[in-house]
Amino acid sequence: MKTSIGMPATSAAICAQSLSMRFRSSIAVDGLTFAVKDGELFGLIGSDGSGKTTTIRLLASIMEPTSGDAWVLGHHVVRESDAIRQQIGYMGQTVGLYDDLTVLENAEFYADIYGVCRSSRSKQIDRLLEFARLTPFKKRLAGHLSGGMKQKLGLVCALVHDPRVLLLDEPTNGLDPVSRHEFWGLLQPLLARGVTILMSTAYMDEAERFGRLALMHNGRIVTIGAPSAVKDFARGAIVEIQSSESRHVAVVVQELVPGCRARLVGENVRVWMPMGVELRNRIERALADAGVSFGSISEVEPSVEDVFVAMLGEGRREEQQKPADEADPRGR
Repeated sequence: MKTSIGMPATSAAICAQSLSMRFRSSIAVDGLTFAVKDGELFGLIGSDGSGKTTTIRLLASIMEPTSGDAWVLGHHVVRESDAIRQQIGYMGQTVGLYDDLTVLENAEFYADIYGVCRSSRSKQIDRLLEFARLTPFKKRLAGHLSGGMKQKLGLVCALVHDPRVLLLDEPTNGLDPVSRHEFWGLLQPLLARGVTILMSTAYMDEAERFGRLALMHNGRIVTIGAPSAVKDFARGAIVEIQSSESRHVAVVVQELVPGCRARLVGENVRVWMPMGVELRNRIERALADAGVSFGSISEVEPSVEDVFVAMLGEGRREEQQKPADEADPRGR
């Protein structure tokens, strides 16, 4: 792969070094350093405002970083932005479709933008519409499509020029479970063809689908690695409590078991303790003393969401314990 001067020696499709973006007095992206391997499915996971969207826009050369560097397919995101835009597919949170154009017309419009050769355009669009199962709807106005179908059409438009890297910003946000599953199903054939995919999501249950992922908070990467390695990052113990009074159980445990964090997961309560010392016994005693009824209490394997919630809580506690003269220089 041809590389730009100044790019670190790496075969990664995407590489960021100390990448930062400031908006007036706030920092949206704070010194990110990571790499995405060629042909990898890589996830950026975090809550709203964690910096995922800004990171993807920087990599797509839509915005210029305040400091730091990044390369996509060996091209610098600032100095060689035109080359990057020709070789990547980008889907923002708002899919750029034209409601008064049909499915086919939207695909043809993006083919025009990317300069796709007219001699091969029809076959390429037909192949992509078939791939996305949109062929029966090619004459339907985009404004009359469901949310899931719009996302699939957005993916078609992002792929119309056959990009080597795909940048997807929360493409499953707001979709129903069936549509989310269908969208994920479209990514596997792309990976099989060697397309590199970087995708952001706020859905923690999607974490297991990535080859590797980065958990983001306040513009920083908290931890990075395979889902199994990220889950191992959680120190302590996690137990799940079954109860018909789950909300009451969560409040009681949070109040009577110092240092733990309790949250609702479906109809159950999941509790994390940093050290995990006799956690189950302590919870049972606390609930018994409070006269709260409960069913089973069992230790469970942590999910990526458990890790994120645990680390987020640790970060907030450390921040609260800082002396005044060591306050966050970003003013947050």
